Amino acid sequence: MFKTDLFFDDPMSNTTDPKNPQIVYSCTSKRTIEGELFIRQHVFDYIISGTSEVFFEGKSYLHQAGEVRFARRNRLSKFTKIPPPGGEYQSVSICIDQRTLEEMSLQYKPAHPGQANHDNVFLLKSNRLFNNYVDSLLPYLVNSGRISNDLLRLKIREAILIFMEANPELKNILFDFQEPGKIDLEAYMNEHYQFNGDLEHFAYLTGRSLSTFKRDFEQIFQMTPSRWLVRKRLGEAHFLLKEKKRKATDIYMDVGFKDYSHFSLAFKKAFGHSPSMTT
Repeated sequence: MFKTDLFFDDPMSNTTDPKNPQIVYSCTSKRTIEGELFIRQHVFDYIISGTSEVFFEGKSYLHQAGEVRFARRNRLSKFTKIPPPGGEYQSVSICIDQRTLEEMSLQYKPAHPGQANHDNVFLLKSNRLFNNYVDSLLPYLVNSGRISNDLLRLKIREAILIFMEANPELKNILFDFQEPGKIDLEAYMNEHYQFNGDLEHFAYLTGRSLSTFKRDFEQIFQMTPSRWLVRKRLGEAHFLLKEKKRKATDIYMDVGFKDYSHFSLAFKKAFGHSPSMTT
């Protein structure tokens, strides 16, 4: 059973399901939105109005209205959505399910799967066909927000064909179905501790079962993942507050805490004073 809604607001703020085809309409009024996302499926993201900044593996990418970006699957990302002055941030995200890609791969076989030299998120070349495509979606976006399952799959397939025509190298990414392999756990966690993901996400992205992830983690760091993550995040927070003179309310999400109260309590327990008293 597949979801057939075109969603409003931002249901992708938690995760994207690789089994579910989705077309997501995001509309944010007059305020900047920050969030975090575990991207489980490839995504085409078209910015209608406003500005979007995303953060992948230590890199920041700023994208403007009118641009189309592609986000590769199996990545952790932080994002900021900034409405234009006095207006709304609007975007359309086309989330590509695995079933559609597997069906299309029989006809559109890549020459070298997985070998395209691109960042985790990058801009796509567009063409006039895409403008017509977006126009065809607008009646669904601005009215009921519902579309039949068959039509949803057809529109996702159409988007793939349009972008492959303008960006032939996409085939090498779209039709590469390999899952994450076992990688250097210590290096990965030191690069990604700021993401407040579940341990299951970290395990999957480092090519391990949850039990193997926990065992390997404790062998490397000599403590549990949860304890290490809190200590690592608090250490970074203390550095930003003391050395960089940042405000506590500005940095708690950057270092991996979901809410300020949790951050403040953990910081006071570790350092004996509130984050706002750090000098």
